[in-house]
Amino acid sequence: MARNLQLTPLVFSLLFLMTLIKTSHARGIAIYWGQNGNEENLTTTCDTGRYSYVNLAFLNVFGNGQTPEINLAGHCNPASNGCTIISEGIRYCQKHGIKVMLSIGGGVGNYSLASPKDAEKVAKYLWHNFLGGKSSSRPLGDAILDGIDFDIELGSTKYWEDLAKHLKKHSKKRRKVYLTAAPQCPFPDRFLGTALNTGHFDYVWVQFYNNPQCQYSSGNTTNLISSWNRWSTSIKVGKLFLGLPAAPQAAGSGYVPPDVLTSQILPVIRKSPKYGGVMLWSRYYDGLTGYSSSIIECV
Repeated sequence: MARNLQLTPLVFSLLFLMTLIKTSHARGIAIYWGQNGNEENLTTTCDTGRYSYVNLAFLNVFGNGQTPEINLAGHCNPASNGCTIISEGIRYCQKHGIKVMLSIGGGVGNYSLASPKDAEKVAKYLWHNFLGGKSSSRPLGDAILDGIDFDIELGSTKYWEDLAKHLKKHSKKRRKVYLTAAPQCPFPDRFLGTALNTGHFDYVWVQFYNNPQCQYSSGNTTNLISSWNRWSTSIKVGKLFLGLPAAPQAAGSGYVPPDVLTSQILPVIRKSPKYGGVMLWSRYYDGLTGYSSSIIECV
């Protein structure tokens, strides 16, 4: 006769800790959240259990003497301190072993770095307003994010390595500051090429879309895999991720059908020791298609 096993508080705690370790270090899926008010909130997003990393998009105004501005589309209004409610979702995700980063930049905005000194100033702002520092005006409330994601697609091509260096100075054994990046797939990236060679970046999710020369197209995986191989052997990074649109309408080009990804691409790129998983743009589109559900067992 089967016996009902009783989990003691100690055993339960150990099991929970093992789950956190597995979630935090295993290969996984990174998702961008924040650019569509019709997507689910942060807590619900993390509750799916499909994501290991969430990038909050975007802080899209900063540098060159500007007052920084965050834009989370229809989720909240930062002008009235309405985005401080996001802290609850951030802590919920982190409690479940999911790393949450603030993504700076994006395809629309007004940002640049005027000098190494300007980079240092922006790093100080990010540390005190989103990471482990202190400020009376933290836009997302008092939750401490895990790191900063560089999605630099316009403005100055200089001094991003200085920003990375100053942010990484705050990384300590007891609380690491993660640096991640989302370069375009043409190598080297025009904006982040120098920064990515510093060795400061933990995760890099390359955007293998909107660039025909290095993306999947009409049944042809050659350009994408060739580009992956170049990235994986050319930059100093902890883990490299394959960045893809989660729906055909999520990008101008480069959508990969889930069955093609799982049968023709992932079996090849998973052989790389730097392989870390897949990045998807974005939570809104993933919610429409269920793309992450279709691939998660193969990631």
